[in-house]
Amino acid sequence: MITVLAITFAAATVAPLIFRSLGRNAFYMLAAVPAAAFVWLVLQYGPVYSGGGIEEILPWIPSLQLELAFRMDPLAWVMSLLILGVGSLVLVYCARYFKNKDPGLGGFGAQLLAFAGAMFGLVTSDDLLMLFIFWELTTILSYLLIGYARTRLAARRSALQALMVTTAGGLAMLVGLIIVGQAAGTYRISAILDQAGTLMSGPMQGAVTTAVVLILVGAITKSALVPFHFWLPGAMAAPTPVSAYLHAAAMVKAGIYIVARLAPGFAASEFWLPVVLGLGLATMLVGGYRALRQTDIKLILAYGTVSQLGFLTMVVGLGRPDAALAGLGLLLAHGLFKAALFLVVGIIDHQSGTRDIRKLSGVFRSSRALGVVAAIAAASMAGVPPLAGFVAKESVFEAFVHYGTGHDAPAWGIWILVGLVIGSILTFAYSARFMWGAFAVKPGVEPTPFKPIKPAFLAAPAILSLLTTVYGLLPAPGPVPYSPLCLPRRGDASLFWCS
Repeated sequence: MITVLAITFAAATVAPLIFRSLGRNAFYMLAAVPAAAFVWLVLQYGPVYSGGGIEEILPWIPSLQLELAFRMDPLAWVMSLLILGVGSLVLVYCARYFKNKDPGLGGFGAQLLAFAGAMFGLVTSDDLLMLFIFWELTTILSYLLIGYARTRLAARRSALQALMVTTAGGLAMLVGLIIVGQAAGTYRISAILDQAGTLMSGPMQGAVTTAVVLILVGAITKSALVPFHFWLPGAMAAPTPVSAYLHAAAMVKAGIYIVARLAPGFAASEFWLPVVLGLGLATMLVGGYRALRQTDIKLILAYGTVSQLGFLTMVVGLGRPDAALAGLGLLLAHGLFKAALFLVVGIIDHQSGTRDIRKLSGVFRSSRALGVVAAIAAASMAGVPPLAGFVAKESVFEAFVHYGTGHDAPAWGIWILVGLVIGSILTFAYSARFMWGAFAVKPGVEPTPFKPIKPAFLAAPAILSLLTTVYGLLPAPGPVPYSPLCLPRRGDASLFWCS
């Protein structure tokens, strides 16, 4: 893990020099770095799932209790699949999305690759302070990537807005992390989760409860939950590859990751479920409704992402084994179909010069291959069988049915389930609106001029759509959500460890 991080950041450092020689084709060389790391990651399936995970620890500043401690367990492994796999495909896509004359490609490529390294470090860190360092690195890099078009005022404003919101949440989270670390006497995440029950009932119960709320503030700002959801649609001023990677598969999942990581130990906290379920459901409904009112196909996906992030937060934060496993299935499925759809939007914008559904007409006739790729991804987003989105959402609904109708179900359990059904109806509706707006022939609208698409440009979204199909048809060999080996091995916080 440390080697992967070192190579990734080293490659990002020399990226501008590579671009001077190769132009936009340098993106292919950069893509080889996360691709090679992805291959290494796949080879770690056995040790991660049968050996209790992989640990790498390197002392750094002992006086500050700071060490380079990394742990690859099933949760980190699943997140890393998205970070490295989607990251390599997005870099390949960039080689055809940008032109050689576009300014600042060297810096952009370096920042995008460094972001992949920062996200990988975030999800594998087993030290709270190291996790926060990587957390803030993703915030800074996202600011630079969103504001890539520095001459555009909208891009600069959106980048600054995202920076201010996520930085404020990150500072609140830092206070919470320090309180938890001091209360536990260690900053090792795995050790803290093992004693979470004691922390929640011990003499520092009030301080730990406050800390948990502060950590959740950081998570909901990063993952754009209500009332901080506004920054994500604004960030669509970024180039489409940035939207596909940061705002579908990686950065916005950082908050989801924090919730999933801490839920096994702290879901019993007094304020955990009200915050996670209440804000998650509100976000799902608000995002779904707002998506139906957009005329820009990129904004339809942006508000749809807001909606799905609320959905994901609810399920991974429920603190139950079945919900956690189903949530990871949905996390993988969402990363595949949403990244594919953002890349499709980039192609439509690149080839036609517009994303306005009032101007787009007959695009499917101009490029049937693109339409098929988009249809598969949109169908998975809508939950159409037998795609990955359907399989994952069925698992999520089963988990919430057990939660809302069991003998120990809370009074609001059934209403949460009703809200999820309404949110899923909205998801189907905005998925259909996206396909109609982007590809349908509209009466009274002239057919949109559309340039032919080169196969290399279509390859990345096509691969993602293929994977969402394969993942839906063959769920059994997949990671945590469908593996019978990955149920809890004991009744403590080891929710994501395999027995």
